[in-house]
Amino acid sequence: MLLAIDQGTTGTTCLVVDDDLVVHGRGYVEVSLRTPRPGWVEQDPEELWTSVERAAEIALASAGIAAQELGALGMANQRETTIVWDLRSGEPVYPAIVWQDRRTAERCRELPADLIRARTGLTCDPYFSATKLEWILGETGRRDGLAFGTVDTWLVWKLTRSAVHATDVTNASRTLLLDLATLAWDEELLALFGVDPALLPDVHPSADAFGDGELLGATVPIAALAGDQQAALFAHGGGAKVTLGTGAFLLVGTGGDCSPPPHGLVRTAAAGGGYALEGSVFVAGAALQWLRDGLALLADTAESEELARSVASTEGVYFVPALTGLGSPHWAPDARGLLSGLSTGTRREHLVRAALESIAYQVLDVVDALPERPTVLGADGGATANSFLMQFLSDALQIPVEVAAEREMTALGAAALIRPDAQRRPAAARYEPRADVSGLVAGWRGAIRRTLV
Repeated sequence: MLLAIDQGTTGTTCLVVDDDLVVHGRGYVEVSLRTPRPGWVEQDPEELWTSVERAAEIALASAGIAAQELGALGMANQRETTIVWDLRSGEPVYPAIVWQDRRTAERCRELPADLIRARTGLTCDPYFSATKLEWILGETGRRDGLAFGTVDTWLVWKLTRSAVHATDVTNASRTLLLDLATLAWDEELLALFGVDPALLPDVHPSADAFGDGELLGATVPIAALAGDQQAALFAHGGGAKVTLGTGAFLLVGTGGDCSPPPHGLVRTAAAGGGYALEGSVFVAGAALQWLRDGLALLADTAESEELARSVASTEGVYFVPALTGLGSPHWAPDARGLLSGLSTGTRREHLVRAALESIAYQVLDVVDALPERPTVLGADGGATANSFLMQFLSDALQIPVEVAAEREMTALGAAALIRPDAQRRPAAARYEPRADVSGLVAGWRGAIRRTLV
């Protein structure tokens, strides 16, 4: 049996799977986010670690096996989130700065964008790790005796009892510090951000021997690491896929092509080798969470489908959920959310429907930036349970959308890296375009223009 871990932004999922990637047990534990200032998003690194322990315990109990029966574990993780800790004590020197955090937007405007794009395949945006790391080092005033890592590196450090400081190529490629062609830390970029190479983890292939982890009283080899979106792409077989969770992330495998990406997209290392083009939408499911937690318009995000179907349209309401800026293809960190088209007849049902439609529109914006439009799009993540959204996504894209049989493709991808020859399951549902929504798309484009003013 294998343990597949997906440490995400809002929670940790663990799956117990067999060698054929059949799921035998599941566990999930929520994790909290802090927003101490507008645009700042932080987490407690220790909470991330304990959530893995608790989710693993639940999954093992669900499968009816002990940790000692695990043959190996694979791990996927929220990317870019930045953690710095003291090498001697193992204590974080500052909270984890989450990928959604915007505090380094001004610094990003000062950076040599062309150099960074050519060297890393990325754009100068606070989303990525290097400016967060630079900020923590400046804020704490410490340079010596520290270790840096994204969430995968932190969890490997905890699992191995401080014995292994390592990452994989997919996570390293999200830092603004890795030369994408050589897959090695770049000395010029390290100097640009004032990063001592001694702070950095060793870079491994995604499927590799990362050391023995200690989990729930058992010794379990760590056999795979990957950023969450690259893990999901691997689980889909490398074709075009979108994962719909807190954000929406569309990746398309490009084989050995690591040339600078087209405008609006980034290029990243793919799990299992090669590269991928990616479009990153920062707020997808998080828009519904904001309607629930911030505005109390929803008791549960699961009721969004029923509410959306209860009205024939949004009645001209558009919601641009730029709650933490806009990602691909706009890359506007200072953009803020916009609701337009409101009238005295606007009800919560219209706002909920507008939030769901905004997810599809944002994915469409990414697809339109691709050099070649996919003929079919695989989809996974929690939002794929919403059939209204899946049909509207197919209508907006005017291509079929195939929903994965296993919603947790990110975790499954971590296991698939350990068992790459396991047969992939066919899609659970296929949505074909049924309606022409080009008029609605034109309204969305107008709302985006107003947001970017």
